[in-house]
Amino acid sequence: MTAVEFIFKKFNDKIDYIPINKWDEIREIIQQALELEKQQIIDAANYGKLYQIDAEKYYDRTYKKDNI
Repeated sequence: MTAVEFIFKKFNDKIDYIPINKWDEIREIIQQALELEKQQIIDAANYGKLYQIDAEKYYDRTYKKDNI
């Protein structure tokens, strides 16, 4: 299970009511997030092969500065 899938599952389990007119918008956002996550995984694998860097160093260089 990816992080995006985990969040969607938890969101889906915890929210009792979402107006039907919002589901298409939510589904589109989730699809965009899954595509972004897929690309991030591909980029990490390629970067690691190219620069011989371990995953944690790649993560720190790429995402640590963003602190969500």
